[in-house]
Amino acid sequence: MKKVIKKAAIGMVAFFVVAASGPVFAAVGDQGVDWSKYNGDYGNFGYDHDKFTIAQIGGTYGGSFVDQATYSTQVASAIAQGKRAHTYIWYQVGGSQAIAKAALDRYLPKIQTPKNSIVALDYESGASGDKQANTDAILYGMRRVKAAGYTPMYYSYKPYTLANVNYKQIIKEFPNSLWIAAYPNYEVTPVPNYSFFPSMDGISVFQFTSTYVAGGLDGNVDLTGITDKGYEGGNATKPDTDTPATDDGKDANEVTPSEIQEGMTVTIKFSATNYSTGQEIPKWVKENSYKVLQKSGNKVLLDNIMSWVAASDVQALDTGGNNSTGNTQTHIVQSGDTLSGIASNWGTNWQELARQNSLSNPNMIYSGQVIRFTGGQSGATARTYTVRSGDNLSSIASRLGTTVQSLVSMNGISNPNLIYAGQTLNY
Repeated sequence: MKKVIKKAAIGMVAFFVVAASGPVFAAVGDQGVDWSKYNGDYGNFGYDHDKFTIAQIGGTYGGSFVDQATYSTQVASAIAQGKRAHTYIWYQVGGSQAIAKAALDRYLPKIQTPKNSIVALDYESGASGDKQANTDAILYGMRRVKAAGYTPMYYSYKPYTLANVNYKQIIKEFPNSLWIAAYPNYEVTPVPNYSFFPSMDGISVFQFTSTYVAGGLDGNVDLTGITDKGYEGGNATKPDTDTPATDDGKDANEVTPSEIQEGMTVTIKFSATNYSTGQEIPKWVKENSYKVLQKSGNKVLLDNIMSWVAASDVQALDTGGNNSTGNTQTHIVQSGDTLSGIASNWGTNWQELARQNSLSNPNMIYSGQVIRFTGGQSGATARTYTVRSGDNLSSIASRLGTTVQSLVSMNGISNPNLIYAGQTLNY
């Protein structure tokens, strides 16, 4: 049975390659990733050969909107690294075209990726019991995406799609518009395993793992060249609308090693081999982004890892503060420091520092750790949720795409079982 499945999968992939051969898209076979707020302000690629990312702008959870404060900086970061950036919307609309309309009205004007780039609708939870209503709500959204000048895609899993959506109606109107996930297991999977290809018509992007690297990251492969949409020769096409994130990314992409300055956010190139001390740079270090704390000659000191790296071995992800509001301060934790003490020195509170630095346990800080504080309005948009009757922290965390620990930390909750209707929570 496995051999039969494998042959069928290979035949399916061959079909897509042939179908894409006229015209030929350079992106056929390219691998890439997708990002949400859990991938940080600047996202992270798994390998040097990654060519694209699809970043979440936000979405609707049955009518409650959750914006992703990381979206603009992630788009700029991808463009800065010469990657192709696309967008997806969390689309928990069930079978309601009214909710779908509200979601598209909110997010389409905020798209920061180039015109013709992908805008995918992530439909993996909240389906109604009416399969046709679900399908109509998806088609409504994809038509709106196309009318706005972008390339519509539908994202989900095969079993969920078959149970809740008439997907052949989707591909009849939007051929090769499916982005489908299927994982054989949760082991690190750097390349697609086509033995587990989700055999369906119309798949253009195959999400083959959620553990692309150790620690977790979604890995995708472009089967038809669809991730070339919005890009010419690998460069973002000039959009018809104002897209500052794409512009910021282009500016950062042009920063030379001699122009790297303190305060910039950078990533270490995958081609880099050693720190300035001569020690080997681990692969996981290259998957993240860092602030430049100091520059000395042709070397830069990076936060968190607190190591010196040759300026020629880093790539700027911003041009030094263009993507934030207010003044960002940093503090390197010393022995005996507490979050409350650091907050007091900056005229803020420990809850705000915990929120801005994604600290799930404010009592667990360590010497050498870099704590940041953006004064005025924080770099991330403040968001609140009003507790309803019957809510608990677990259900709220699931609805908002966060964790119970984060809600407890950000709101100073001493007993997570004691929340009340009308209470306002920061997240």
